[in-house]
Amino acid sequence: MPQKKIKLTRPELKRYRDALTRYERYLPTLKLKQQQLQLTVRTVVQERREAEKERDEMDAAIRRYDRLLADWAGVPLRQWAKPTEVRTSHTNVAGVRIPVFEEVVFPQARYSLFATPAWVDQVLADLRERARRQAKVDILWEQERRLQRELTKIIQRVNLFEKVMIPFAKDAIRRIRIQLGDEMTAAVGRGKLAKKKLSETYSTQPGETETLTAIAEPPEPIGPEEPDAEPPDAPSAEEDRP
Repeated sequence: MPQKKIKLTRPELKRYRDALTRYERYLPTLKLKQQQLQLTVRTVVQERREAEKERDEMDAAIRRYDRLLADWAGVPLRQWAKPTEVRTSHTNVAGVRIPVFEEVVFPQARYSLFATPAWVDQVLADLRERARRQAKVDILWEQERRLQRELTKIIQRVNLFEKVMIPFAKDAIRRIRIQLGDEMTAAVGRGKLAKKKLSETYSTQPGETETLTAIAEPPEPIGPEEPDAEPPDAPSAEEDRP
């Protein structure tokens, strides 16, 4: 996964937190589906091997009729033993639709019971049984192929979540938190510095303190008015006399 540029912002932090929550909630479901598919694949593989073993046993039994089949080339036994239809149903395993073997339909064989030896019936039955077992093997192979393909996709998704997306989201959250923490620390530091400078400005500027103190001190109280100067001496009565 290519490294994508991370925006070191709060909205981006919320986005990665939400994404991490989704990843961690979805991952257990993927792992459960992976376990179910692995168990089913093992079961199908075991069934296929057993079916192949049964088919091989029928092959060994049919090989005993090789010379007889060559002598009776005019009787189309192998053609009558080819299935005209393989009937299947479908089932769902961990979200995967797989076919299930039901039965095989063969063409109708018409031959004279009096003009053919008795072993023809047995050979035809064995050939058809061999075809039926081969059809079952083919269906099991198809089941295994579909389940294995889905299992590969699920394993890739689990690895993507576990090794790429979840670690990337956690690392992005860590980096954004560090950046936001640094920004908060720097903002607090700038606030304290501004407060300190403002305090120093009001307490140390020349003339500022005296001015503030002079303004703050109340004026001195004014006392009672002093009497005016004494008037000039009035002339005495004796001086006024002639």
